[in-house]
Amino acid sequence: MAMTTMKPAMRPLPRAMLIDMDDTILSAYARPEIAWNTITAEFAEELAPLPPQLVASTVLAFAKNFWANADASWRLKLAEARHLTVKGGFASLAAAGHRALPDDLAIRLADRFTAYREEEMFVFPGAHDAIDRLKALGIKLALVTNGAADTQRAKVERFELAHRFHHIQIEGEHGFGKPEERAYLHAMEALGVTARDTWMIGDNLEWEVVTPQRLGIYSIWIDVHGDGLPEGSIVKPDRIIRSLTELVPD
Repeated sequence: MAMTTMKPAMRPLPRAMLIDMDDTILSAYARPEIAWNTITAEFAEELAPLPPQLVASTVLAFAKNFWANADASWRLKLAEARHLTVKGGFASLAAAGHRALPDDLAIRLADRFTAYREEEMFVFPGAHDAIDRLKALGIKLALVTNGAADTQRAKVERFELAHRFHHIQIEGEHGFGKPEERAYLHAMEALGVTARDTWMIGDNLEWEVVTPQRLGIYSIWIDVHGDGLPEGSIVKPDRIIRSLTELVPD
């Protein structure tokens, strides 16, 4: 008799989902190296004789180090933080013996980067439909996003997200954000659910996996580009997906 292969049973859908916004629903801030190379190429004449790629890689390296150690308050001052990181990148280039680039150029470069990110932002294919279908199935939905009130609220309105969620929680509006435990606890309280009833979905391993798991929330990491977990990562998401559409039952 021929053997049949059984597909593993899918975990039943929860009563509630907490869903991140940037780089989960929206293509927003991922792959910064592409954006920085694009912007420095636009400023190539003013950066000369420095190669735009060198400026981009130096600024990106400084920015990565800055954000790895930055206080959470900088998330609410993103444009100002970018001014600092570009100035820091320019200082690193000067310290290495390259041409000293002026602060006014750093500010214009940073502001152009911010504008470019806004221009290029879009909803991932299928994300709206997936959210709508989950809501139609009776799942309580909360949008839980970090960042400044005006910036994040503008995205919620621009990309037609407000009516799709039972609860919108923006760090700058509430005064707290991920990975503070109260960010998740408050969202669950707003939805009237407990941790065992809840899934968290997002692209940040600390914000959407580590802390939620500690609270007993089933944690799903979204890896849109299929890069896989960082080398040496000890974080183990309960599930990894590449699109919110994978959460919708067939």
